[in-house]
Amino acid sequence: KSLNMEKIYLLVIILLINTVFMGQQNNLELLYQWTDDGTVLNVEDDPGDNWVGNIYNEIWGFVQGNHEFAVIGSTQGTHIFDVTEPENSYLVASIDGGSTSSQVVHRDFHTYNGYLYAVADEMNSSTLQIMDISNLPNEISVVYDTNDMITRAHNIFIDEENAIMYVCGGRVMEESNELSLFSLEEPQNPIFLKKFDDVGYVHDIYVKDHIGYLNAGNDGLHIVDFSDFNNPQILGSLTDYPFAGYNHSGWLTEDGNTYVFADENHGYKMKICDVSNPADINVITTILSDVASTSIAHNLIIKDNLLYVSHYYDGLWIWDISNPENPTYVASYDTYPLADGDSYKGAWGVYPLLPSGNILVSDMQYGLFVFAPPSSNVQLDEINNSIVFPNPFTNHLTINTASQNLKKIKLYDMYGKIVLSKESDKNKIPIDLSNDFPKGIYILTINDNTTIDKHRIIKY
Repeated sequence: KSLNMEKIYLLVIILLINTVFMGQQNNLELLYQWTDDGTVLNVEDDPGDNWVGNIYNEIWGFVQGNHEFAVIGSTQGTHIFDVTEPENSYLVASIDGGSTSSQVVHRDFHTYNGYLYAVADEMNSSTLQIMDISNLPNEISVVYDTNDMITRAHNIFIDEENAIMYVCGGRVMEESNELSLFSLEEPQNPIFLKKFDDVGYVHDIYVKDHIGYLNAGNDGLHIVDFSDFNNPQILGSLTDYPFAGYNHSGWLTEDGNTYVFADENHGYKMKICDVSNPADINVITTILSDVASTSIAHNLIIKDNLLYVSHYYDGLWIWDISNPENPTYVASYDTYPLADGDSYKGAWGVYPLLPSGNILVSDMQYGLFVFAPPSSNVQLDEINNSIVFPNPFTNHLTINTASQNLKKIKLYDMYGKIVLSKESDKNKIPIDLSNDFPKGIYILTINDNTTIDKHRIIKY
């Protein structure tokens, strides 16, 4: 009877492999992952007790004092990690938001001139917070925390060259807000400049050289010149296009000719647009992960002609758009191991702009992920130079490899979290997984600085 139960268990595990791993590329190297274990988040209610069941939200990154930092938002507030040495990342500080309610879904961040700016878009007790980050990793201080001007905001973007903060949505100056501009000439003392409501609600914005690319929800894309903030000029608009839905977010290529934006609708492809002539915006092509009919892109950033997309249920996806007419797949990693759905769960944000090239991702349910850049990754396919046996196994397995190099061995659980890490220069390497390791599917990687082998293994 027990033997039959073991066979049934193995059959279930094999089915899980087909449903969980098939179709997922997962060919990025995960360097660090953090999910709160109950020691950081201490709200009285369930921290994910909101309409989408998320604990975590936006991600941002910055450099200070030759250290790289990740910023991730949660229902409670802002959490800052030193990720300079990704595998030894650690929490530097947690700052409660103006509201620490479990109902907070959205937070947003941007940095400027040694300060971190933070907003939230739920609860009328929210505030604009400004934090002095100039002394990190040793010290951080909140220098501004009030709702005198900004009670709530959905997104912020700072035009750093011109010291102007653009505030999208929420409530500003005691009124509902479409888009507002603030001067940051004195970074600790924002000054309200102008409210802009000529195109209706603006969900998010990208700005370069005073030119704003407005992601206006159901009203499409608008390009606006804010050089004279008292008299903004609409340079062009795109309201009729393929897969038109709720224009959520977008980003501009470094040459200023291509803009990519995502409509936050299940199954709606992202638009890659020629914006070299703002008066004549053209959709060049469309793209999506297409893992399922419910696939949905959320936030995106472009760096060096690579398009990085936090793809909700499908995790992080990266495309090469150096030829905008023919984007090509580069890599992906599914941060959300559970089943797809028609709600909004999984990868919320992505930040690939750190000097190291390491990629930061926030998952709404599973927290912070740090990945190595795709250029340094070997494709992790099923062609391996090592053998792992037995597989399935109970508590012990062995790695056989001909490599004479020092090998870094890592074991990941189904959530992408590193649960075992060791090094060995031997050709025959025993791995002991006692009863402390739950039964299930794991990913075993073997990196000898020349190749990276990947094995899916089953513990039963």
